[in-house]
Amino acid sequence: MFLKLSLLALPVLVILDLLWLGLIAKNFYSAQIGGLLKPDVNWMAVIVFYLIFITGLVVFVISPAVEKGSWTHALMFGALFGLVCYATYDLTNLAVAKDWPILVTIVDMAWGAVIASLVSLSTYFLAMKFFV
Repeated sequence: MFLKLSLLALPVLVILDLLWLGLIAKNFYSAQIGGLLKPDVNWMAVIVFYLIFITGLVVFVISPAVEKGSWTHALMFGALFGLVCYATYDLTNLAVAKDWPILVTIVDMAWGAVIASLVSLSTYFLAMKFFV
């Protein structure tokens, strides 16, 4: 079931994150941390992050939600998982990086909660429709 849930969740994560980073919040990040951004994306790092993040979501959020038959579990624990993951990155940057904007920290942590809850909820409903 892990592999099936992961394969459902991964495209949802990729689509949402590419929309966020490539369209919705692109100008925001450029304005806030443009001097820190590389001209070329390290796609290997992106892929590794997505695989680790999806693994965590499936193990800690989506599988338990499917086992319980609870979409609210997927929604709430997805949001918490995303908040914790993104807070690790953003609060570490805020603590040690020179001139790291607090606004980026707040927006990015909120995005982490939103994307993880949406991926978890979407995957839950897809799994309930196709696998349960």
